Amino acid sequence: MTTPPTPPVPAAGSAARPGRLGVGVVGAGRVGAVLGSALRAAGHTVVGASGVSEASRERIATLLPGVPVCEVAQVVERAELVLLAVPDDALEPLVAGLADTGAWQPGQLVIHTSGAAGTAVLEPARAAGAIPLAVHPAMTFTGTSLDLARLEGCTFAVTAPAAVQPIGQALVVEIGGEPVIVPEEARVLYHAALAHGANHLVVLVAQAAQTLREAGIAAPGRVLAPLLGAALESATRAADAAGDGGPGAITALTGPVSRGDVGTVERHTDALAGLAARTGATDIPAGYAELARGATRRALASHRIGDRAASALLDALDRVRAERKDH
Repeated sequence: MTTPPTPPVPAAGSAARPGRLGVGVVGAGRVGAVLGSALRAAGHTVVGASGVSEASRERIATLLPGVPVCEVAQVVERAELVLLAVPDDALEPLVAGLADTGAWQPGQLVIHTSGAAGTAVLEPARAAGAIPLAVHPAMTFTGTSLDLARLEGCTFAVTAPAAVQPIGQALVVEIGGEPVIVPEEARVLYHAALAHGANHLVVLVAQAAQTLREAGIAAPGRVLAPLLGAALESATRAADAAGDGGPGAITALTGPVSRGDVGTVERHTDALAGLAARTGATDIPAGYAELARGATRRALASHRIGDRAASALLDALDRVRAERKDH
């Protein structure tokens, strides 16, 4: 196994404290500008930032005041640590294109923030002598200063060759985060879990809110906030307590499935089918039925309900699927 290059010595102007680096931000979107600002607050010097859109340039002015707006190649040339915060599909061609022009420098730290990619996507930079790290914050970003406080205690997935993992961990700790090591081969699975949890939670809340409005509730968010907040807190606490991530994580489940109450589930599905017929929101009964199936199987596996109740629930939910196909 080859020994990774030694991390760069901080350049003049970034050495007020030992280990300070000149940081270049490529992609001043919601994530890049915030992380650049956090690294700056930790004592590093942001030497340049790139941003194509007007919104990106406004973020640079707001979150990174005084930092010059540069072309990507100029940012890379100036920086000892290059932070690549670009869309997933743009990452691979960007890294390869910079390698083709000889932009990467030996000993330069190159960090990307994509959740689904590990360090393999940085291979062209590594081949030029750069040090590759994948560091992904498990958080949604607004692209404003509000995000800086939310970084405190935020989990960051760090993927890197073993010899340089401590560099990624140290940078995360510096900005208030909590690093966890995610192996290269598990990176996509890690990101799928986050997307499934966070993105689909947003969809679930939107579906519940639409259903409440149909029921005559003018402020559905106000109704849902305490209920969902308590459920989320209980569920995440149970997930950690489960240890193996298995069916024990469902101990926070309440409601008709956890009681084996088939009649209530059938009335729910009938009401939601009616809503779909009136509004065209067919994703709501479909989503309810699919998640109820998952809840049933997990409630059975954790012995919350017995075989007979689980079978009756799944039969009722299968009827929903059959009726949907008929229409």
